[in-house]
Amino acid sequence: MKPAENYILLQPEPFRGILMELQVLVETTVPEVRLDYKYKLPFYYLNDKPFCYFNASRKKGYVDLCLWNSAHLTVHLDKLVTDGRKVMKSLRYFAAEEIDGAIVVELLNDAKSVNHKGFYKK
Repeated sequence: MKPAENYILLQPEPFRGILMELQVLVETTVPEVRLDYKYKLPFYYLNDKPFCYFNASRKKGYVDLCLWNSAHLTVHLDKLVTDGRKVMKSLRYFAAEEIDGAIVVELLNDAKSVNHKGFYKK
């Protein structure tokens, strides 16, 4: 099994359920992504460029779906958490029931449309 898949499957609940639901949403919305394991996290690449990644914070009790090109996003900005970060934004979930699939899909499609723009907004 691949390290990224191990990361997801070996998480305790509720993290595993959240991660698996997000994995399905990412891979069905943007089927051309490639799942890799970078920085000890499940990391998706689109056209060999960073796209998004998952971070399960057991200590703080949540899972983040971090969007790499979040500086360029235009939809659902009110749903994104910065948590003191300058550029990176994420959707944060404490329970699988909090996931609104429509919002995730719209953000992923927006992220896909700006994936070529890079990390920082110029």
